[in-house]
Amino acid sequence: MPKACDLKRGAIVAIDGAPHMIEALKISSPTARGSSSLYHFRLRNLGTRNKLDRTCKGDDMFTDCDFEKRAVQYSYAQGDLYTFMDLADYSEIVFNADDIAAELPYITEEMEGIQVLISDDKALGIELPSVATLEITECDPSMRGASATARTKPATLSTGLVVQVPEYLSPNEVIRVDTRSGAFLGRA
Repeated sequence: MPKACDLKRGAIVAIDGAPHMIEALKISSPTARGSSSLYHFRLRNLGTRNKLDRTCKGDDMFTDCDFEKRAVQYSYAQGDLYTFMDLADYSEIVFNADDIAAELPYITEEMEGIQVLISDDKALGIELPSVATLEITECDPSMRGASATARTKPATLSTGLVVQVPEYLSPNEVIRVDTRSGAFLGRA
């Protein structure tokens, strides 16, 4: 049973018997003497996709959640259903678009490092690698003399995701994007 102070973003714990993933963690240290640090968690129920906010002390215990991660590869989409292939036994795992809405803007064909979270023989969701490589399909023209630290402009990527990129980038360039924050990281 992990303590609140040992948990990190992305960890999965059981709350009221349901698996929850930690989406955000903020630590506040009160200035009063003898006070202990408070841990503010933003959790997401992996079954219902509902958010839950919880504040704990560092010594509060959480219940471990039995789950398994399996490597998968994106296969195809048919309407609102997205199919992934389990790389171990080549079985298909199907998700509704609503279940993986936050991850969809980063998924491309031949993307490696995708994992599916399984608990009690039920697929709960997918976990993406921390960086996705995407192509810029549309943006304003690049400016001559623009430096790497200059202003940014919106760019539409091959999956439809819009991110802020430096002014010197142009269409058809391939960039790296952080899948957790949606931030531009650099050219690929």
